[in-house]
Amino acid sequence: MGSSHLTRIIKNVVRSFKYFYGLRFDAKGLEHFEIEGPCVIISNHQSILDMMGLMEILPERCVQIGKRELLYMGSVGLIMYLGGVIFINRKSTSNAKSVMAEVGQAMISDNVKVWIYPEGTRNGNGDLLPFKKGAFHLAIQTQVPVVPVVYSSFSSFYNPKKNLFTSGRIQVEVLPPISTEGLTATDVDDLTSRCYATMRETFFRLSGRPGEVNGGMPSLAQ
Repeated sequence: MGSSHLTRIIKNVVRSFKYFYGLRFDAKGLEHFEIEGPCVIISNHQSILDMMGLMEILPERCVQIGKRELLYMGSVGLIMYLGGVIFINRKSTSNAKSVMAEVGQAMISDNVKVWIYPEGTRNGNGDLLPFKKGAFHLAIQTQVPVVPVVYSSFSSFYNPKKNLFTSGRIQVEVLPPISTEGLTATDVDDLTSRCYATMRETFFRLSGRPGEVNGGMPSLAQ
């Protein structure tokens, strides 16, 4: 089965799931995905819902990086597996690093876009967690642009403790690509902080809380 045909099937499944639960995703800035060649896409991650929304806006030739535990989440895990998610074992640091190195090689040789959640885990606390640096090392090592994607807060209609959600409208904004051309490993911290600040400001704006942005990232995670 061709990957484009498979993608269409997955999108239809996700769309059915989404409308059954009354979820709506309003996306803007999709033109920023129209980059020639590979790139690293980063987004905030609040629940499995944003992965569902992601399947609808996913650009062609794009794979996701997800933690291995998600593979065992029944139909959701199956959808993600079929959708080309690369699963990594986050308990094994050396393995994660070697996987990222392989991802970098594949990204260039196969001309694919890679989608990573730099917070490293799902976060429904109404703010962004400090970003881990793997995505930014990957972008700089391969000299490809970073494309930030921001989902508005789910907190008004999602209860993470009960894994229940009511109908709601989710704002998604794709931000302009950030070039890494000429950057080196010494620029990783600065790139991470810049992306965090931009995405956090956008997160609060999309969530209707523009006045809450104060300060930068609390501390850089490894």
